[in-house]
Parts: sequence; C-alpha cells; structure tokens
Amino acid sequence: MRVSGTPYRTIWPSATNNSVIKIIDQRRLPHRFVIEELRTVAEVCTAIREMHVRGAGLIGATAGFGMHLAALTAPKHEFAAWVRLAAENLVQTRPTASNLAWAVQRQLEAIEQESTLAAKRARAFAVACEIADEDAEFCHRIGEHGKEIIAGISQKKNGKPVNILTHCNAGWLAFVDYGSATSPIYAAHAEGIKVHVWVDETRPWLQGAKLTAWELKEERVPHTLIADNTGGHLMQHGLVDMVIVGTDRTTRCGDVANKIGTYLKALAAHDNNVPFYVALPSSTFDWMIKDGLTEIPIEQRSGKEITHIRGLSESDELTTITISPSNTATLNYGFDVTPARLITGLISERGVMQANEEDILRLYPERRQKPA
Repeated sequence: MRVSGTPYRTIWPSATNNSVIKIIDQRRLPHRFVIEELRTVAEVCTAIREMHVRGAGLIGATAGFGMHLAALTAPKHEFAAWVRLAAENLVQTRPTASNLAWAVQRQLEAIEQESTLAAKRARAFAVACEIADEDAEFCHRIGEHGKEIIAGISQKKNGKPVNILTHCNAGWLAFVDYGSATSPIYAAHAEGIKVHVWVDETRPWLQGAKLTAWELKEERVPHTLIADNTGGHLMQHGLVDMVIVGTDRTTRCGDVANKIGTYLKALAAHDNNVPFYVALPSSTFDWMIKDGLTEIPIEQRSGKEITHIRGLSESDELTTITISPSNTATLNYGFDVTPARLITGLISERGVMQANEEDILRLYPERRQKPA
C-alpha cells in the first residue's frame, strides 16, 4: 500500500544485503514514519514481543525472516541446535496468533530437507520471501472476494455509501500488504464503490486510532474515528451496514480469537441484524483445535498498557502519560473469542464460507482429517 504516495510493504529484506531485514516500526505511527533494521534473532523476538510489528500475518512473516537470520548466523557444527533454539524463542514471543508457529514450523521443515549448510541458508531465505509474498497475495484475494459483499450492499442502498465498522487494525500494517479486513474496503474503494468506515479506537494500544485511521487517510478512504463503546449505538440506529474484523487464530469449526472487544461487537451486530464478517488468510486457521473458548491461549499483557498512554504532546514530542491512580490493579487480556454462531461468514483467499466445520472444509478439503 502507499505512504505519502510511495508503495511500501510492512517487511522486506534489504536490496543489497539479505542479512538486514527492514520493518516499519509501528509504535511510532501515525506521528513518525520510522524504518527499523533487524539483524539478529534476538532483535526479531523483541520486535514481535514489543509490537514494533503486530498483526497475525505480519507476525508470521517476521518470524519467517527471523528463521532466515537464525540459519544465516548459525555456526556450522551447531546449526541444528541453534536453529531449533531460535524457533523456540520466536514461538514464545506471542502465544495467541497461529501464524507465528505456522511460519516457524514451515521454515524448520524446509531447512531440514536440505543437506548442505549453503543450501539450508539459501532455502531459509527463499521460504521467508515465499511466506511474505504469499501473505500479500492471499490478502489481495481476500479483497476481491470481500469486495463482492460490499458491492451487493451498495446495490441495495442504490449506490449510497456502505458504512463498515472495523475493530483494531487488520489492515496492511497487520500483514505484509493489503490487509485482511481492510482489503475488501480498499478493493471496493478502488472500483468506485462508495464506502465509509467507522474506526474503533481499540484500547489499550489504540491500533484503530493510530494505525487504521492512518492507513485509510493515506488511501483516501472516507472514515470516522469512534470510541470503542460507540459501535452498538450506531448499529441500533441503522448506521452500520456490516462489520469486518480480522482474526489471530481461527478453529476448524469457525470460532475466532481477535483483539479484545471483538466479541462485544459481534454480540451487538447479532442483536441488530448487522452482518458480521471475519477476513483471514488460511495461515490463521488452527486446524488442530475445535473449541476456541477452551483451546485458544489468550495472551495477558502488561498492565502498564492500560494505566499509561503514548501520544504526541503539544510540543510535538512523543511522550507517555499516566491515566490512572498509582498502583491500580490491572488485568489486560489481549484477545477474546467470538463463537462461530455470531459470525455471518469467513472471507479467505479461497472465497466466502460459513463459520462451521463443514463449510470451511468445503473450501479446504485437504484438511478433512480431524485432529486426534
């Protein structure tokens, strides 16, 4: 997508040295556009854990390049142990998103197929690039499939703007390019379909206010920022035509783990007969689990994310301020689970499906073998 008119991805290898991986440091957005360079597995782990990069697809792609750096720096006589340790460290950085472990496992299997050190290193870099390219392509296809849903609503409204509610940032910043939830919006907008996006601010990291609003501004998509608790009110008054969110892990039966607060939007949508869609590349499916409420691990993060907030001061400096009494007890879940029964449909790179095991397997028949 574009930044000040220039195309960017969220992660890419240096054109002159593939031992340097470049990322957009998303902690600085929307006030500063900063490109960070990663050279070691430890730096990649920090970037994932501390949310220099975030979002299911981008976390997976970053982990893929992290494994490339592990293979590149591993000593010849300790190669296997070094790479395995790197894999373990990467997987432990964020427990909820399935893309991370999927990318790491894909790299391990690819590396083990090669016999020489040079071949292992070359394969690791190639697979990292494949993961990134595939993520971008899948998100592009999600846009094409989701665009048809928006077009249908637009036709029913006789061309009036389709009002779409989002939560968090499932945009191109959460993936390598295009995004999941935003990809249909961008595709519809590019085709001349009138859209308007209600952007949830998304406490505590404010990914909606900081990232989704910034993306939409750069792409010139009409949007309005709202407080997290406004969505239900808008739905009650007929001001939301559809909801599109992303997901960090999806079960084979259609339960979805996404940014905390997604479940509440789904409940409000269900109560007001508003279509609720989840957009995802297939790498976000966890084919080994069926019950999202009991089987998806929910990350708990530092309470400081709730008690403090970071933004731009009146003197144009990035600063952190305290917003609660000192020593206030906190509980900071990063995600919640939306049951499949509340979801109108899942939009993947293969098409639109109902949120149930049978219809998911209709598009992914190769996954019919059930988990043990």
